Amino acid sequence: MSGPAPEAEGPELAEARRLLAGHPVVDGHNDLPWALRQQVRYDLSRRDIAADQSARLHTDLPRLRAGGVGAQFWSVYVSVAHTGDSAVSACLEQIDAVRMLHARYPADLRPALSAEDMELARAEGRIASLMGAEGGHTINNSLATLRTFHRLGVRYLTLTHNATTDWADAATDAPRHDGLTAFGEEVVREMNRLGMLVDLSHVAPATMRDALRVTEAPVLFSHSSARAVCDHPRNVPDDVLAALPANGGVAMVTFVPQFVLPAAVAWSERADDHLRAHGHDPLDRSPSAMRLLAEFEENVPRPRATVATVADHLDHMRAVAGVDHLGIGGDFDGTTHLPEGLGGVDGYPRLIAELLRRRWSAAEVARLTWGNAARVLADAEAVARDLSARRGPSLATIEQLDG
Repeated sequence: MSGPAPEAEGPELAEARRLLAGHPVVDGHNDLPWALRQQVRYDLSRRDIAADQSARLHTDLPRLRAGGVGAQFWSVYVSVAHTGDSAVSACLEQIDAVRMLHARYPADLRPALSAEDMELARAEGRIASLMGAEGGHTINNSLATLRTFHRLGVRYLTLTHNATTDWADAATDAPRHDGLTAFGEEVVREMNRLGMLVDLSHVAPATMRDALRVTEAPVLFSHSSARAVCDHPRNVPDDVLAALPANGGVAMVTFVPQFVLPAAVAWSERADDHLRAHGHDPLDRSPSAMRLLAEFEENVPRPRATVATVADHLDHMRAVAGVDHLGIGGDFDGTTHLPEGLGGVDGYPRLIAELLRRRWSAAEVARLTWGNAARVLADAEAVARDLSARRGPSLATIEQLDG
């Protein structure tokens, strides 16, 4: 079978590649570890990412290189189907999977714990490899578990995933706390003391606002877009975007079609209802669920997002928050479909080329791709040095603070 025709290398795309060579992408969120868990139970010999895996994955090393990725936050995500100690164990297995990637591909991946490590990786021509834990349920209401994850290399915690936790409201679940509980606020304070970024993707707007009120360090949205452009609860409202300059935080635009394209929101709701009607969770990626989804899509064609759709979000977010508070978090291998032109991690140059066509400057692009993410991590580290000199580990429990 013949492959696709070679892509026309227009002036903007050539300039995008040149810019990315000096200022590579720091991607805030990639779900490769969970995909490896689901597909091959972490058997890396069966999904050798040193080779092209485009038939099975959005991510492999050749495409990371082609996409100009210089630092990757791997999501050590755990489904909310795991609770209690099971969630902790599953997160530890995810961390172990990332460490196995480091051991197998040392010429390409440099383990990174800090902004300095990111810069060293860039100087060496390797990809800085970081970890973020997606879902506050993974700490099982334990600040000691939070500290242990940090010692193992986790550098952000997404306060919730799709379900509200015992201490924080999620964007896509019924609210129970009107934001953060007292224990949730203590989680934020302890993360500040550790130098672990507070990730507000997936959380309810009330949780976002509570976290911004409590935090002493910049926050992160590892993979969220603009709610004013696409009214999905997973996106960031304008008042929160407008608060980022005072906080110093960064919102990293994501590529998931139902978060960026309004027509895809309604389509996804119908597709989710179709799966539920046949006994499947909307996040189910089993063969039977995929067959049901394919049948639905055959009858109801899926709306198609494009590179321009994502750029529309970045234009809006720049207008509201300022270019110093933007980044990119594609959510590759965490979604089944992606915008046209962004079907894998090699697609970043196309997005940068679109921004150049929209008159983004080279300096703005450099802040978007590398500078802002490196700064927010360095700033969190500086806050942690100050706080850890003034206070020790929190011994608070959820029973003490929330009753």
